[in-house]
Amino acid sequence: MLRLSATTLSPLASRPPLSGLHLCPRCRRLVLRLRALPAPDSSPSARSLRLLEWGKVCDAVASFAGTAHGRETTKTQLWEVEDVSYEQSRRLLEETGAAVRLIDSAGGGIDFSGLDTVMVESAIHGVSGGAVIKGQEAMAIVSLMLFVESLQVTIKAAMKQDEDSHERLISLTETILDADINKSLVKSIQDVIDDDGSIKDTASPELRRYREQVQVLESRLYQLMDKLVRNADNEASVSEVCIVNGRCCIKVTGDKSSPFDGLLLSSGTDAGSMVEPIVAVPLNDELQQARALVAKAELDALSKMTDKILLELDNIRILLQATVELDKVAARAKYSIAYDGTYPDLYLPNFVNGTVSTATGGSISTISSAHLSKKAWKLCMPNAYHPLLLQQHQENLHRAKKDVASATAEIRRRRIYGQDNVEDQLASDLDLMKIRVSQMEKDRPVPVDFFIAEGTTVLVITGPNTGGKTISLKTVGLASLMAKIGLYILASEPVKIPWFNAVYADIGDEQSLTQSLSTFSGHLKQIGAIRAWSTSQSLVLLDEVGAGTNPLEGAALGMSLLESFAEAGSFLTLATTHHGELKTNDLFENACMEFDEDNLKPTFRILWGIPGRSNAINIAERLGLPSDIIESSRQLLGTAGAEINALIMDMENFKQQYQHHLQEARYYVMQSKELHNNLEVAQKNIIDHTSAQRKRKARVISEYAVMARSIIRKKFQQFRESAIAKRVLEEEKAVQNDKPERLKDPEPTSTPAVKKAQNTNISMATTTEGEDNGIPEVGDLVYVPKLKNEATVVKIDSSKNEVQVQAGIMKLKLKFKDVKIQKRISR
Repeated sequence: MLRLSATTLSPLASRPPLSGLHLCPRCRRLVLRLRALPAPDSSPSARSLRLLEWGKVCDAVASFAGTAHGRETTKTQLWEVEDVSYEQSRRLLEETGAAVRLIDSAGGGIDFSGLDTVMVESAIHGVSGGAVIKGQEAMAIVSLMLFVESLQVTIKAAMKQDEDSHERLISLTETILDADINKSLVKSIQDVIDDDGSIKDTASPELRRYREQVQVLESRLYQLMDKLVRNADNEASVSEVCIVNGRCCIKVTGDKSSPFDGLLLSSGTDAGSMVEPIVAVPLNDELQQARALVAKAELDALSKMTDKILLELDNIRILLQATVELDKVAARAKYSIAYDGTYPDLYLPNFVNGTVSTATGGSISTISSAHLSKKAWKLCMPNAYHPLLLQQHQENLHRAKKDVASATAEIRRRRIYGQDNVEDQLASDLDLMKIRVSQMEKDRPVPVDFFIAEGTTVLVITGPNTGGKTISLKTVGLASLMAKIGLYILASEPVKIPWFNAVYADIGDEQSLTQSLSTFSGHLKQIGAIRAWSTSQSLVLLDEVGAGTNPLEGAALGMSLLESFAEAGSFLTLATTHHGELKTNDLFENACMEFDEDNLKPTFRILWGIPGRSNAINIAERLGLPSDIIESSRQLLGTAGAEINALIMDMENFKQQYQHHLQEARYYVMQSKELHNNLEVAQKNIIDHTSAQRKRKARVISEYAVMARSIIRKKFQQFRESAIAKRVLEEEKAVQNDKPERLKDPEPTSTPAVKKAQNTNISMATTTEGEDNGIPEVGDLVYVPKLKNEATVVKIDSSKNEVQVQAGIMKLKLKFKDVKIQKRISR
């Protein structure tokens, strides 16, 4: 028999198997959960992950997975961020980008939540071990196959969009696309098992027959019990019919004996006695036998189904592995989409002989450091958010909007049912909820801009407490880990970030009573371990370096440590401090957290290139401390310190003015671009309108020309018909005038026209005498008295009693009565 090994579904293929044992699904899930837990603080890197709260980010990303195995494997992969190489990071980012494109093309998402991977794994384990599959397990396999089939259609549709999509998706979904779905197996399972996992009556003729037999027996038994209860003596307390161990019995309460003979199944003073009537024993026995036959028929149907599934077990295992893998990648993509992340430009730094070698997109290009542009950043993250702060804000906003929706629905419900007594209070609460939602939408977490130049190895950030220094360090650290493990960076485009082999952090209080370590000693121990483990490809984050001891000694020690990291330590070191001595070292780049002196609170924004200054005396003065104390403290500080603070203040003001003017310039540039675009659109609209008007005028002129030609043609036809009619009248008058003369002269001299008319009259008279004057037909030769001429019929309109004739070049429409048939064509 096939057996499912302990590492079949585990993404930790590189880890050795646990003693080579075959584990059940429950034990395997426990192993996966244990492996998903953070590793013990055995190294500074593992301790740094704990300090950066990397576990919370892992939980947030895993929550976007739709299956139980997807969530477990996602957590496991994220916790292995220390072991990921640069090539693996590039591959993970490409997978996430492909999944983002697939989700966008699928109309917003691919839902894995309908899959029960735990049930599928249980089915694989049971069938491979020789057990009979359960109905719910079989339906879980059907759901998996149908999901993969629909996923194949979605992937193929996404690939057809463009060639780039095909290249991106083929590596991610190759296993899914190559999977062969056994539709006959799906149909066989659906024919036997219902959606809820129960066996259908159509599974086999025997099962249908046995189930019908059970129904008949149950009906007979219930009828018998009902008759016994109704016929029982009134003095006996017969309460109800019950089922005990599958046998139908009657519950009797009270002290009196049962009114019918039976077997006592159970007895009790309070609950009563369960009695099986003697007359019901044969039916109960027969019912038990019928139910046993039903169970055997169901087991036979499942056994046949198990044999079919066993033949497809390897394919089902491959489908499960591919689906869980895709669910894991989709979880990273959905997280990146949900928080509006940006695909980072991840490069591999390596300083060799004064050159900077960067590897981006798989290719390595070497550029001389002397030819680097002024905007060549070592790290560039505009508008970067701390992922946990952004997650907390979105969750709170979602809950607030949900409360508003619930309150609105409750008010609507109360209005429908006329419960207006508390509607005013609820409406007031709803208004407060809406105000809270509006305020939360405005109070988003403040993003931080990070622009670290190529030549910078140590960045010193100063600023007041609660000003955002520690959050800034954690933002950079988490962003580095996210890019390394294949997640998008929660920042605006463009994002450029180095690949770090490790992220080391000394943040917070490392006091340990069990190891007799003070706060200062705990920091020194952690920093010493970081200094020993860090390399030229590491990121080091030091919070409040040199703090916890004498300020002078702490400043000297902090400066020495940072100089050590700058000369032969990490690739990039970020440190926060309150020591003013660290601000004046030429090896360090300075930055400070902006402080709003008018409102006496930090703005959580970084001012680059400016060392921080002390605001304690100014804050004390604004808070109302006596003036003599303020003056005394300023004198003790000395003029040199005051001049330095004044110089830093001027630099801050200049920086703020520069930022203000820069924002104004960007605003005006944006406005000019918008106006230019509007002008281009208006110009295009004018051209389109002119063209449309020209075409419309040409069309109107053409229509009027057609109408004019039609009118002219009609007028000309009317004029011609009038001229012909006038000539006919004149000829008739001339003939009438010649009649008296012909009567006086028996042999008058006839003109050719008169002779022709006479011949026509004679011919017409002859024709009339010989033929009936019926309805002419097309082609007949007719005589038109008004024209005194012959014509040919070209068209007949019987509905209007009209005929169209042609005499020479003329065409006329006449009534039937206005023409005389002279000669019919032979038919």
